[in-house]
Amino acid sequence: PVHPLWQSPLTIPGGTRQSPINIQWRDSVYDPFLKPLKISYDPTTCLHIWNNGYSFLVEFDDSTDKSIIVGGPLENQYRLKQFHFHWGAINDWGSEHTVDSKFYPAELHLVHWNAVEYPTFEEAVMEGNGLAVIGVFLKLGARHEGLQALVDALPAVKHK
Repeated sequence: PVHPLWQSPLTIPGGTRQSPINIQWRDSVYDPFLKPLKISYDPTTCLHIWNNGYSFLVEFDDSTDKSIIVGGPLENQYRLKQFHFHWGAINDWGSEHTVDSKFYPAELHLVHWNAVEYPTFEEAVMEGNGLAVIGVFLKLGARHEGLQALVDALPAVKHK
């Protein structure tokens, strides 16, 4: 199925710095020089959950380097700002990105910003090296205790 966001020719992705993307397995190239990505999150930096009108965001205190990622392709460390999910009206699609044109029911985005180079998240957003987003494809499965705590909190953020 064609993702509803991509049905107009004007919205079909193109270019080298874009989102969403279709990751093509055969065209993927292993980089032996890529360092491991180190993820270090402090749960006490979690501030609140809020409804922005089309999704919900879980926001973090990003005033210090308590919740960061470093390594991988990143030249600097990046601070966790928020995470959010993409999902669809049906289970067949919901992910923003695809692998070999296959959709997943949902996708988690952990949004980080380059606090080494930029003084604020808002300034980092405008730059090519300002953000680092980890995308995680989600499948339907058994109850997940970590996610269930979040699901249980959602009724409290029904309205924008």
